[in-house]
Amino acid sequence: MLRNSYIHMTGIGKGVEKNIWDFGINSWDEAVEKMADLPISQAKKKAVETGIDDSTAHLKEKDHCYFAQNLPSAEHWRAYSEFCKDVAFVDIETTGLAPGRDTITVVGIYNGKEAKTYVQGIDLDDIVDELPKYKMLITFNGARFDLPFIKHVFPEIEYNQLHIDLMYPLKRIGYSGGLKKIEREMGIVRGDNIKDVDGWEAVRLWHRYKRGDEAALDTLLEYNREDIVNLETIIEKVYPSLIQNCKCKEK
Repeated sequence: MLRNSYIHMTGIGKGVEKNIWDFGINSWDEAVEKMADLPISQAKKKAVETGIDDSTAHLKEKDHCYFAQNLPSAEHWRAYSEFCKDVAFVDIETTGLAPGRDTITVVGIYNGKEAKTYVQGIDLDDIVDELPKYKMLITFNGARFDLPFIKHVFPEIEYNQLHIDLMYPLKRIGYSGGLKKIEREMGIVRGDNIKDVDGWEAVRLWHRYKRGDEAALDTLLEYNREDIVNLETIIEKVYPSLIQNCKCKEK
């Protein structure tokens, strides 16, 4: 989808992008080939030509910063197929909802191959070095919760990644509510020992662990791992639908 996106280019809005799509264009290469016939002004054609040259060069270098800065944040999902090899699926557990009053207990990071969980009092500080390794972050409600919470606790972390908060693109294609509800609607099944665990139970599990119940921590970490692994399952399931919805909506 990124290779047929234009709204990140200087002077190009959704109207011009729609006109290009309506003309049957499916890639930057096709746009270049048919540039003379595109139903947009000469000034816009020049802007698109320049934008394609710049975008192609930055994508060849896998320069995520360029696209993170220029794509509207709500459209970062378009870059998933190009940067899915450099992605971190991220989810946190906390003692409550308020940064400053509550604390992070667990941060889970899944790179598509390995799920890592970082625990308060053990190795939580390691996320300062881990998170910047990735070019794209994927969360659920992370724009309002996970990332601001992490930024409050670890202000030294600099964020220049693309960020897909799946909650919002999922709403575009008819999925609303919490992550667990959406998983059920998609037929994603959790393990028997954590299928009833939710955010508040995660808080209770942490407090049980702090009172000496090591098994409670094991359950909490398993719960967190399923959160991050299931985020990959979800985006892989819905990415084609997001593309289709995007083009149909603009029409």
